[in-house]
Amino acid sequence: MTVQDRGLLPLLAGLCPMHAVLDAEGHLVQAGPTFAKLFGARALQGMRFLDLIELRRPHQAGNMADLLASAGARLRLRLRAAPHTALKGVLLPLPGGGAVVNLSFGISVVEAVRDFDLTGADFAATDLTTEMLYLIEAKSAAMDASRKLNLRLQGARIAAEEQAFTDMLTGLRNRRALDHVLDRLMQSEQDFALLHLDLDFFKQVNDTLGHAAGDHVLQEVARRLRDEVRSDDLIARVGGDEFVILLLGMTERAPVGDLADRMIARLEKPVPYRAQHCRISGSIGITLSCAYDSPEPVRMMADADLALYAAKGRGRGCARFHESPLPRAAPAHGIA
Repeated sequence: MTVQDRGLLPLLAGLCPMHAVLDAEGHLVQAGPTFAKLFGARALQGMRFLDLIELRRPHQAGNMADLLASAGARLRLRLRAAPHTALKGVLLPLPGGGAVVNLSFGISVVEAVRDFDLTGADFAATDLTTEMLYLIEAKSAAMDASRKLNLRLQGARIAAEEQAFTDMLTGLRNRRALDHVLDRLMQSEQDFALLHLDLDFFKQVNDTLGHAAGDHVLQEVARRLRDEVRSDDLIARVGGDEFVILLLGMTERAPVGDLADRMIARLEKPVPYRAQHCRISGSIGITLSCAYDSPEPVRMMADADLALYAAKGRGRGCARFHESPLPRAAPAHGIA
């Protein structure tokens, strides 16, 4: 067969779509359809093969003689133009001059499919690359489905955790979240102020206007409290009309007391509900973690509760700090 034996050339296109037929000077006589696809719309016939493809192993090639010296060997080549796709190949000389080079992508087939928009029709029917592409496509689809499922599961877990720590009526944290944060603060030994707030006259709202009005008031209370604290502070609804506020890093009585007074003043502003105005107030008991040698959540909550009752006993609508009782005097001995 010579390069002039055109009757055999169409067979190569069907059997080896990545082939190139070269004449005795190394110019392209015919390019297989997949080989031609690597160069877009360029007319390849008559172009010098080594101007398009670089032979890297087993040795460099500068002319047709160098190419023929590699006949029968496993060739490592690459496109000279971007994206410089790596190729594998074998060259067989033709009687009468010239050669046939059969190429493949090897392990770079995935990138080649992407870069040159190849399909199964661009590979020989017996090429195992087609089977590998199907496996890669199936694996990609499975991994994509797995990734989406994991994202949904992760989203569901985050949503469930968020719901478990959230009071659904007000959007504030709940008692479970409060206990979690208190435990974390104990471990980190970070100082904070704890405010126990109980709404005054809230029962009258429920009794006179109904529970829907009460829910509306609680939501408005939550909004007003959020406006007064920082983003790092925590507000938790721990009962029907009871709230606990943790002010992180605040240990001075004066600024804590001022903040509590501002909260109470905000709460005393009427809450519109339909054609009515709901009027409430708030009483607050306060403890500071720095006042304890070894602060404990249970004790601080109990002390804040005592301070809250003291605030209510003084007419409500006010804030009181917990005052530690004086230590008991030791009993005198020897006195009748």
